[in-house]
Order: sequence, then structure tokens, then C-alpha cells
Amino acid sequence: MSSDSAPINLTHHFLIAMPGLEDEPFARSVVYLCEHSERGALGLIINKPSDITLKGLFDKVGLSLRREDLRAEPVFQGGPVQTERGFVLHDPMLMNRAETDESAYASTMTIPGGLEMTTSKDVLEALSTGAGPRRVLVTLGYSSWGEGQLESELAENAWLTVAADLSVIFDTPVSQRYDKALALLGLQAWMLSPDVGHA
Repeated sequence: MSSDSAPINLTHHFLIAMPGLEDEPFARSVVYLCEHSERGALGLIINKPSDITLKGLFDKVGLSLRREDLRAEPVFQGGPVQTERGFVLHDPMLMNRAETDESAYASTMTIPGGLEMTTSKDVLEALSTGAGPRRVLVTLGYSSWGEGQLESELAENAWLTVAADLSVIFDTPVSQRYDKALALLGLQAWMLSPDVGHA
């Protein structure tokens, strides 16, 4: 890092793929960044559903799912790393015990901005009983960038960035999440088309 540029921290931001970024799984993707530091970045793609539902995932791990609101929700393709492993993005779970302010789950990353990301099965076990966090997004796999890698992709205009809006993650139909994320910047997909002005 040169001394004249402060490191950027895009934790709790969306990365929105530019049209020129055609590599799967990132084409037309929206990535929620859980962590970004000088060591690199980690995020989850929030708009690429797999063909597995949450009920199907719970069946696979031998749990029942008593949350009717979640049964038909898709499991997302969170990125190309560790695709056999589950990652749960969720509202913070507050402990009833006053003496602790830690997360209710093991293996949980608290994300500045109001969400938590858990990789342990206990969050699924809580959901299976009808409890657990109110809002969840479950992915298989995650996306990661090594030191300086994301910064160089940003410099190459592979991504747009915008502060995350949780309603895009939890309240927006999957097919509209890319456009909704762009709208946070006042943009529409056609404005980014490489073909604009070449009638």
C-alpha cells in the first residue's frame, strides 16, 4: 500500500458485478462483504440460488425445519470456495444472559453494520426447533480475495460498491436483487451496458 492512499474498508458493503465481469459465478452477482481488511476480503453472493431449498438442506443434515417461512427458501451459491460448507448470514441473536454480549452461536463473525455470519451447525439446530434468527440467508460456499486482490479488481472496474441495504438481502425477490443493488447507486443495468451508444 502506498502511504498516500488510506486502505479502504468495504465491510458491510455490496459488490455489484459490472457487465464486463463474465466469469461464473460472479456474472451479474451481488456479493455481501462480511469482512474486508488489508489481509483480504470475504463475502457471500446473495443473488445466485442453487437448486436446493432450505428444507432439502435440513433433510440432508438430518434436521427437521419447523419454520414454515423458510422451508421453500433457496440455499444460495455463496461463492467458489468451500462449496460443500454452509454459511448462514442472519440477524444477530441476543443472549438472554446479561453477563455476555457474545453471539449465541459458535463460529460466528459479527459484522459491523448489524448482521452475523455463522458457520456452525448450531444455528441450523436452532432454526429446526422453530427458533433461531428471524431473517437468514444460507449459502454453500463463499467468495474470497487475497491481500490487494479486491482492490486491483476495483481498479479494473470489475465491481461497483455501495453500502449494504439489508432489505435487498432479506426483503427483495432474488431475481430483483441485482437491479435493487444498482438502484442504491441511482443506476440501472442498461446504463452499464458495454453496448450503450452503439446502435
